[in-house]
Amino acid sequence: MKLHELAGPPGARKARKRIGRGIGSGTGKTGGRGGKGQTARSGVRIKGFEGGQMPLHRRLPKRGFKNAMFARKLNEVNLGRIQAAIDAGKLDAATRIDAAALVNAGVLRRAKDGVRLLGGGEIKAKIALSVFGASKSAMEAVEKAGGSVEILAPRPEAGVEAAS
Repeated sequence: MKLHELAGPPGARKARKRIGRGIGSGTGKTGGRGGKGQTARSGVRIKGFEGGQMPLHRRLPKRGFKNAMFARKLNEVNLGRIQAAIDAGKLDAATRIDAAALVNAGVLRRAKDGVRLLGGGEIKAKIALSVFGASKSAMEAVEKAGGSVEILAPRPEAGVEAAS
């Protein structure tokens, strides 16, 4: 077998279709685009247009609410990631661990509006954390290891809590 005899299996390579090369080619004139109008143009096509019938995305009911304007973007960190950083020597368990310390240790890429602590993984070190929020399981795990969690999130007012 020689290098010039190598070939792919039949049907593996498809010849390029040359469009717009005269009526006799079969793909001349409109070049496979059909007739005139919107669909013959490039870049413009109404997505979801159903010929004047009410489109599906408008027929279905809308639900929910997204508080995009005031929503806080939080970094979520599991306890296992913090323990791994302590084991690697990137975090000092003796000092208070906050968002800035986590960024310096490389646990977070950047501090957003705060850190939410989640209970994934296990923590063995006694640490003092200062975070925006924490799950119940995360708080229990840290306190079981002898540490403490300070929550920086503002407490909801009594009037707001009674209404919901």
